[in-house]
Amino acid sequence: MPMQKNFSTYMATKENLFKTIKIKNLEVPGNIFLAPLAGFTDRAFRRVCKEKGASFTYTEMISSEAVYRGNDKTLTLAERASNEDIYGIQIFSGSTDSAAKSLEKLLPFKPDLIDLNCGCPVPKIVKSGAGSALMQEPEKIREIVKALTETTDLPITVKIRSGWTSETINYMKAAEMALEGGASLISIHPRTRAQFYSGKSDWSCIRKLKETFDVPIMGSGDLYTGEDARRMIEETGCDSVMFARGAIGNPFVFEEARAILSGDDDYQAPTEEEKVRMAFRQLAYAIEYNGEGKAVKEMRKHLCAYTKGITGGSAFRNKIVHGNSYDEYRDMFDEFMESLKGRWEDLPD
Repeated sequence: MPMQKNFSTYMATKENLFKTIKIKNLEVPGNIFLAPLAGFTDRAFRRVCKEKGASFTYTEMISSEAVYRGNDKTLTLAERASNEDIYGIQIFSGSTDSAAKSLEKLLPFKPDLIDLNCGCPVPKIVKSGAGSALMQEPEKIREIVKALTETTDLPITVKIRSGWTSETINYMKAAEMALEGGASLISIHPRTRAQFYSGKSDWSCIRKLKETFDVPIMGSGDLYTGEDARRMIEETGCDSVMFARGAIGNPFVFEEARAILSGDDDYQAPTEEEKVRMAFRQLAYAIEYNGEGKAVKEMRKHLCAYTKGITGGSAFRNKIVHGNSYDEYRDMFDEFMESLKGRWEDLPD
């Protein structure tokens, strides 16, 4: 078993909750991460999250098998956003061969680490033997991680779940196998695959990992506010936190979390106008990266998330789902901003 450690010496204090994280030879200047989310963490979204204080970002989950077999469309997911000074590429794979060989095409993008997904619960991923299916075969996690670490000197990190079902909780074994393979960080979403995203995540799993293993431990699950981040670090002692669904439509959460972890009392929550401005900013980035046709369709889910809880947001969302062009969205946002008594002068054209 990898080296164990004295947990009490690692408990965070309010004075140092925001801190640099060292992952093998990589120093990340902060401990507030954006999780890789299929269908959401494209370059445009990662760009606004970085602008609002995310310490580290990951690509969407990438199929190593598709990369290995030459799917160029899949490779576009590995492209770096313009402000990502550091970033990671997350892959999913059920095969040591495709995992290792996919790096030949992924490493030219110059990621700072490679993350192996062992937690995705989506049926089509699980059926391929990847994602959370690997929680049923912890030894296979070790072999895939070993194949990756033998292929590159970059840090290899692993994201796991607490287990396959409540009757087969085995995150400790999965973490041990990942570390035996050479993993440099373990992140955990402490729900089982059977739970998907229902119920409550069990933060005690995060704490137990931190108590046991002498590598950085990152926690995820039920993080929606900066206060949630503080509470997770204080309750579990984890080195870093990873926002997932809580960041969708709310990149401001990184700014909020950094302020709270740093003890900054001057943080001001975004106004409704600022939320709408950021939504449009992300739309502009999406058009820059993906072209208008693709961007306006893929942004609908983000725009709906941005307007959740905003005065008049429900009626506005009903319009958003019918938008088909930049100009249509512009008109919609103009009308909505006028209802909020906002201004557009500083928005991108």
